Amino acid sequence: MTAQNTIRATGRRKRAIARVRLLTGSGEIEINKKSLEEYFERPTLKMIVMQPIQAANVGNKFNIIATVVGGGKSGQAGALRHGISRALALTSEELRVLLRKKGFLTRDPRKRERKKYGQKGARKRFQWTKR
Repeated sequence: MTAQNTIRATGRRKRAIARVRLLTGSGEIEINKKSLEEYFERPTLKMIVMQPIQAANVGNKFNIIATVVGGGKSGQAGALRHGISRALALTSEELRVLLRKKGFLTRDPRKRERKKYGQKGARKRFQWTKR
């Protein structure tokens, strides 16, 4: 652990970026100055965020303070999971191996495809008529 028992890590998914601070504490999770329950209403998103904590079995050892920007809620939850996993991996080599095996340290490389000119979207075309 670095200065003042704080570990910093960054997680990304789609357009979302999560900056995570891991502090020794009682297991509280704060996202953009809100609790986990306040920020993510859907239970599936809460489950995604909690996956690395439950896999590493460190529920009440660390407090997590995160700042999440960009993307939608689903992408933010994925970015947060990635950031928490990377921070936990810095605590010990055993956790790193465990989280790598579960696939939490691998960044999801899929991104939104850009809209092309002369088209309605990334792949969708304007409707063609013979006239």
